[in-house]
Amino acid sequence: MTFFRLPAFRYIKRSLYPWGHNELRCVSNKSEAQIRRFIFENTEVVEEHNLTPEIKLRLFTPSCRFWLERPELWPFDDPYWAIYWPGGQALSRYLLDNPVMCQGKAVLDLGSGCGASAIAAKLCGAARVVANDIDPIAAVATHMNSELNSVKSPLCVTNNMIGFEPESFDLILLGDMFYDEALATSLHGWLDRCIKMHNSQVLIGDPGRAQFEDLGIRKRLHRLAKYELPSSVQEENYGLTTASVWCYHS
Repeated sequence: MTFFRLPAFRYIKRSLYPWGHNELRCVSNKSEAQIRRFIFENTEVVEEHNLTPEIKLRLFTPSCRFWLERPELWPFDDPYWAIYWPGGQALSRYLLDNPVMCQGKAVLDLGSGCGASAIAAKLCGAARVVANDIDPIAAVATHMNSELNSVKSPLCVTNNMIGFEPESFDLILLGDMFYDEALATSLHGWLDRCIKMHNSQVLIGDPGRAQFEDLGIRKRLHRLAKYELPSSVQEENYGLTTASVWCYHS
């Protein structure tokens, strides 16, 4: 019998964009109030055992029903928004430690998931924050997590921004996104256009998965910070012990 097995499930990051991801399950028949209630009933507020105890998030924990539930009972797309990925933790930690990176700036959190990095940018005084994730449930979770942290919710965008004419952002954040060569190639070209057209700064958070370490873009990255992951995060991510923040150069 197949179960969610969240500790294992956390190791596999889906493609957030049109290639390689599961077909989104229909949510058009669910109101935002119904989705909020579902998230409320099936997650717990977490504010410790991660790199950013300042930020409260609604996440899956071992006491949640779907931690070990049969996946066919889950009514939506895979709940990647209910996981605080280690690269995103490092990225959020770096912003909180270096608020000048965000102050007064327009910030895009690409593949935003639970919205932690977008919330960190808000807490650091960003003038405008956009959280982009194609899962509409992630947008509702981001709104709820913003309310938990007493910040105005970022603008949540659920269309695929990669491959389209880039908007103007001072800072673009990507946590745990560089895990697949095809996706990395697409991101590479799009980020280069963002830098060329708008002089955007790009920060990447990743715990050093093998897929990331083998990518050709590594020669374009400069490490800004490295963090030791809490023991519980290491266990949930198959022994990955650290996560780093990298600056991407075109």
